Amino acid sequence: MAGKEMTNKDTKMAGINLAHPAASAASGGSDDMEDGGSVQAKGGRSKDVKESRQQGAKNSGAEDTNSRLEYIEGGVCAAKGFRAAGMASGIKKPGKKDLALIVSDVMCSAAAVYTTNKVKGAPLKVTKENISDGKAQAILCNSGNANTCATGGVEIAEKACGLAAEHLGLCTQDIVVCSTGVIGEELPFAPFKRGIPVLATQLDESSSGSASAAQAIMTTDTVPKEIAVTFQLGGKRCHIGGIAKGSGMINPNMATMLAFLTTDAAISPEMLQKALLADVQSSFNQICVDGDTSTNDMAVVLANGLAGNDKITADGAAFDEFAAALHEVTVCLAKRLARDGEGATKLIECIVKGAPDESIAQRVSKSVIASDLLKAAMFGADANWGRVLCAIGYAEGDFTTDAIDVCIRSAKGSVSVCEGSRHKPYSEEYASKILAEDEITIEVDMHQGSGSAAAWGCDLTYDYVRINGDYRS
Repeated sequence: MAGKEMTNKDTKMAGINLAHPAASAASGGSDDMEDGGSVQAKGGRSKDVKESRQQGAKNSGAEDTNSRLEYIEGGVCAAKGFRAAGMASGIKKPGKKDLALIVSDVMCSAAAVYTTNKVKGAPLKVTKENISDGKAQAILCNSGNANTCATGGVEIAEKACGLAAEHLGLCTQDIVVCSTGVIGEELPFAPFKRGIPVLATQLDESSSGSASAAQAIMTTDTVPKEIAVTFQLGGKRCHIGGIAKGSGMINPNMATMLAFLTTDAAISPEMLQKALLADVQSSFNQICVDGDTSTNDMAVVLANGLAGNDKITADGAAFDEFAAALHEVTVCLAKRLARDGEGATKLIECIVKGAPDESIAQRVSKSVIASDLLKAAMFGADANWGRVLCAIGYAEGDFTTDAIDVCIRSAKGSVSVCEGSRHKPYSEEYASKILAEDEITIEVDMHQGSGSAAAWGCDLTYDYVRINGDYRS
């Protein structure tokens, strides 16, 4: 199912704006990932993925002549053979969707990355075991309760997989299970017993199915987050779609809060894992809302091969094209997650160039968007560039800070506020107008090399404290 092309309004709401040099860095991240972020199928990190293509927001989904990639509707149901549904099962307040199911018509290659938080939710443990063979066919997710640090958590997750498998005609080990919500509260099984049989009959291959599932995985999110693209591999039309959730407790160090990705491309579990592990270094790992790394972070990709392309089993042009398309999806979702941070009014993007290498560029850009002082200044439309330099200075890595330029941009224009790590005269009134927009870009030139990267965050507002002051109420 190809789906419909997205309009300019759709792509703006999706937070897509990938036309910058740093948007595509897919490798170069740390190798010392904890077990939670380790490769489940053998295979090292991917070589750098091709630079991310100009996105279709400016041309309303028109096909790029280089990548032949288009943005379409459909989310996780855009790829052939995937269906999804979401419903209210009773975990949350009455009437609020809290249980989602995504199913492939056939067995899939499966890949996943998980939180590096030492405290991990029970579903992560069950999922890691279930997909240790690199295979899965369905994803089950509840919201409203994290099933973490709770009595019987693993047993509940396993029983939920078993019930889903029974109603879908699958094996229990073919189910990915996820939970998100309040930590430390016991998760009752009754909502699963009540909801799974209904969900199995409501699975929908249209965009409505994906939208329903996207709503069901939300917690403090204010909008569902979906995206899908279509592209070609060896003359075969392929699709990758995704949904994600996350608004607070966002400082991923492997993947994201929860992201579920589906594709009909044919690719081996080993190469799928390789692509995902390389990708998250410059997509999900480059966002930050509040500096907290969740216990339940997970990103999962299922690939069912129904597009009919020659199966990707090694590095090469086909793998690079697949990885580039995957990156378009993950960066879009990452930006939407940052833009929907709890209480946020602005998306903040930091683009770093001229760094000694890509790894340092990643650390510097994320350090800037993660600074609470900088985030508060953006909320107040205050061009306090000293906070940018401060955040750069405590980023890890071997680099100097005596020749840094800083420029701030938005739809209202741009202003250079720092040159050579020193004040550059500018109009405070004009800078405030630039910062009054809801999407801000901070450009940093370190003048020390060719490394570049981008990171995404949001402003820090009064509402963030209000939301988290009574999160459980």
